[in-house]
Amino acid sequence: MLRGVLTVAGWACGVAGAQADTALVAVAANFSGTAQQLAADFARSSGHRIQLVPGATGKLYAQIRNGAPFDLLLSADHATPARLVKEGAAVQGSQFTYATGRLVLWSKQPGLVDAHGEVLRSRFERLAIADPKVAPYGAAALEVLDQLQLRSQVQARLVQGESIAQTYQFVFSGNAPLGFVALSQVMADGRITEGSAWVVPARLHTALQHDAVQLQRGKSNAAAQAFWSYLASEPARAVIRSHGYEDGPGR
Repeated sequence: MLRGVLTVAGWACGVAGAQADTALVAVAANFSGTAQQLAADFARSSGHRIQLVPGATGKLYAQIRNGAPFDLLLSADHATPARLVKEGAAVQGSQFTYATGRLVLWSKQPGLVDAHGEVLRSRFERLAIADPKVAPYGAAALEVLDQLQLRSQVQARLVQGESIAQTYQFVFSGNAPLGFVALSQVMADGRITEGSAWVVPARLHTALQHDAVQLQRGKSNAAAQAFWSYLASEPARAVIRSHGYEDGPGR
């Protein structure tokens, strides 16, 4: 992989002479809001247009393998892009880490979730998690419960969302009093916007490494190539950090 952070001038020069194009980007549900801001900023700077299709990483993988016309994948893990490269559906050497996510136990109710997650040992009704088979944040949530030796105690109270976006909706709507969601879903301007939360220590689960990869269809798409480069630029990394992620090491 290439190393170093691409500057604004670096990626802008790459699109300066290119005709405006549209790229279809599959994006992990947890990153959807951040990606919307990135796509809007990129469109203003480049003239290209980015169309986002959010979903659980596992489901996006299945769609790609079934012929969905995506140009790029912004995954919520490392394994899925690597698998696509190995299978020939993604471009060799194009995979890189654009962000590292954080898991949070969150409730819309102020004061319900304490600073150390001890609420998990209480008599709450339901705990929402994303489907661990297709959503890396769901798999991470189960790892946390295992580390805390609480999975057997809460198993009967687990409710699963198809994606981390649906999991957030379960908690936001009150259908579940608390749930494991992405920090980016409840943070703005560096703070939790409402309710109560425990930011899960990273040591309790496998790192939520988010990798991007160019798909074979996007090799000749100017917008896809430019947006792939833009993701490693400092303006993009600043946006990523502002949404509660640790940014990636670049390329």
